[in-house]
Amino acid sequence: MTVDDSGSGTGTPGNAGGEPGPGEESAAARQHGAESGRQADNGPSADHAQRAGADNESGAAAGPGGQHIEPAADRVDEPEQDAGGDDPLALRLEQLILGAERRYTPFQAARSAGVSMELASRFWRAMGFADIGQAKALTEADVLALRRLAGLVEAGLLSEAMAVQVARSTGQTTARLAEWQIDSFLEGLTEPPEPGMTRTEVTYPLIELLLPELEEFLVYVWRRQLAAATGRVVQAADDEEMVDRRLAVGFADLVGFTRLTRRMEEEELGELVEAFETTAADLVAARGGRLIKTLGDEVLYAADDAGTAAEIALLLIETMAHDETMPELRVGIAFGTVATRMGDVFGTTVNLAARLTSIAPRDAVLVDAAFAEEITRTGDAPTSEADAAQAVAAAEKEGEEPPTYRFALQPMWQRPVRGLGVVQPWLLTRRDRDA
Repeated sequence: MTVDDSGSGTGTPGNAGGEPGPGEESAAARQHGAESGRQADNGPSADHAQRAGADNESGAAAGPGGQHIEPAADRVDEPEQDAGGDDPLALRLEQLILGAERRYTPFQAARSAGVSMELASRFWRAMGFADIGQAKALTEADVLALRRLAGLVEAGLLSEAMAVQVARSTGQTTARLAEWQIDSFLEGLTEPPEPGMTRTEVTYPLIELLLPELEEFLVYVWRRQLAAATGRVVQAADDEEMVDRRLAVGFADLVGFTRLTRRMEEEELGELVEAFETTAADLVAARGGRLIKTLGDEVLYAADDAGTAAEIALLLIETMAHDETMPELRVGIAFGTVATRMGDVFGTTVNLAARLTSIAPRDAVLVDAAFAEEITRTGDAPTSEADAAQAVAAAEKEGEEPPTYRFALQPMWQRPVRGLGVVQPWLLTRRDRDA
């Protein structure tokens, strides 16, 4: 969307000029958990809501799922703000990307979709769209998106709250993807190839070529990720485990990153962060973990079993240690029940992993007692070297193959951790194969 609150600039559906727009929020919407805390300048009036309801009940065609669709001839009742002043090339690019021209104000789009302004406002805000007043800036695709979400609610496939969550998670994920593509990808590709050519002259044909390919690739990756996530849910032992799962959660943190920000140029700092995130993402994915999020100098990942999380942590440290441009790394891992929501993880286990990271030595991995217990239970590490020696001796006496351990655990001093009381950290290392 490329219209701001005054009718030009950057923005999305909103609320201004006395007419209800997607930015409005009634008391009823707030009571039902409207997702945005931002109030529009002009809230909805009761006669607007009544008029919208009356329009939907008379002279409107029936849409999918029994929704009422406003006839095209009636889409001119509201005062519209002038959307002029936009750069012609920007408008051409917007039309190319969206695949349609501007046709509706927010109020007209909601009426055409058969959706109340209250619900349309919640959907648009959840998707991350800013207010644009009553500028004519929306397309048929915006109307169709509203119809689809509202249709899922009306059909009983999603609750209204769940539909808002779908809109929010999709909006947040794709917003970050779009920003990354523009900042990192298209910026390099749109450098003028010949003297005298402007970047804008190169952008349009380039996007025209890339758009369908990137769109297909996005759908492919999403389907792959959806299949993997669905598989994990199906394998869960029970319904409770689908929501609150036992996972190993790890934080990996670059040591001294704050000092680096004062010494390095912005471009150098950006390259370092990108290299760190890329390395971490590749290692986590290759070993069967899931990268939850990156925070510049820190990455958060999760794994279904302790052995996988341990392998990822040690590989991260070993890989970074061989790169002279990288600072030292420290990792904290905890194991336990984790609440998952919109792709993120929450709970005491996550907080404990973060605290362990803050107290971990440089180039070392600290784990909690629950993780130590789990990794010994699975046979990936002995409780102690004395226990390992006894197990080897017993196996040799019985003529059996002695157990092999990948990792070693060393208990550290108990210490108080802010908000979590006294904890028992363990130092995780690779076990000498000859031991």
